Amino acid sequence: MEDQIVIYTKPGCPYCQAAKADFQRQGLVYREIDVYATPGAREEAYRLAGQHLVPVIVRGKEVTVGYGGA
Repeated sequence: MEDQIVIYTKPGCPYCQAAKADFQRQGLVYREIDVYATPGAREEAYRLAGQHLVPVIVRGKEVTVGYGGA
């Protein structure tokens, strides 16, 4: 079974949009968490990434900050 993908995003973020579009194109299932709309999400994304940037992409134990494409 493939690790669940979680993407921490914010509205208007072009890198967040690119990551989601690429994952959809690849048929990957992910859970999106809006750091502005979800209580505690901004703090959790910072805890995972160590910086205030999105997207923060979590696959199992792997955390990636930002998105540059496939």
